[in-house]
Amino acid sequence: MNELVSIITPCYNAEEYIRETIESVIAQTYSDWEMIIVDDCSKDSSVQIIKEYISKDSRIKYFKTERPSGSPTLPRNIGIQSAKGRYIAFLDADDMYCPSKLENQLKCFGDNVGIVFSNYEKMEFDGTRNNRIITAPRVISYQKLLQSGYIGCGTMMYDSSKTGLMQFRDVGQEDYVFALNVLKKGYIAVNTNTVEALYRIVGNSRSAQKIEMAKRQWKVLRDIEKLSFIKASYYFCHYAIKGVLKFIK
Repeated sequence: MNELVSIITPCYNAEEYIRETIESVIAQTYSDWEMIIVDDCSKDSSVQIIKEYISKDSRIKYFKTERPSGSPTLPRNIGIQSAKGRYIAFLDADDMYCPSKLENQLKCFGDNVGIVFSNYEKMEFDGTRNNRIITAPRVISYQKLLQSGYIGCGTMMYDSSKTGLMQFRDVGQEDYVFALNVLKKGYIAVNTNTVEALYRIVGNSRSAQKIEMAKRQWKVLRDIEKLSFIKASYYFCHYAIKGVLKFIK
């Protein structure tokens, strides 16, 4: 393939990790990419590190929010609006891609495929890896995705030529809602069935707040997707069971 991939990276006070994150993109076996880093008014040395890489690689670009938003939603949307690629991928400033991520995912797009994603591996905040692999089904429809947030945002790539430039909504579980909105258009999501990203567990990350996440999941099902109480309860039970299995890994 010879299509540009736009990688959107929101960043806030990520000086400890941003070098590894950028290096993981530079190391991609597929080289036709742009990395759009959107700084949410960091107060540490993140910006200096980012600009150091920009001076060496013109594929890396820097944007900044006007004021701290406190959420990845606005930075991601700024990145999407600035993207020049047909394919748009996401990578948080403390996570990493495996070298074959872009290449392997691009091979999986077909006529009715809106999203391609992958399995991923959890790592500790210091980068320690213990082979904690999070897997997901090979093919996911909208109805299947209602069961659980199978698609890790850091593994997700979508085809904007099919969906248009989708935007994140400023709601809890915004990456989950984003994927639902893509699949609601009638597309499917396909898993490469390979591990293509490393997800860093940070103590104060929102993903560590399990009870709050459960509340947000219920809100998505009832208030955003407008499911009946019975249907929402059915899908929420799936979510609870799969959530326990995922987080004990």
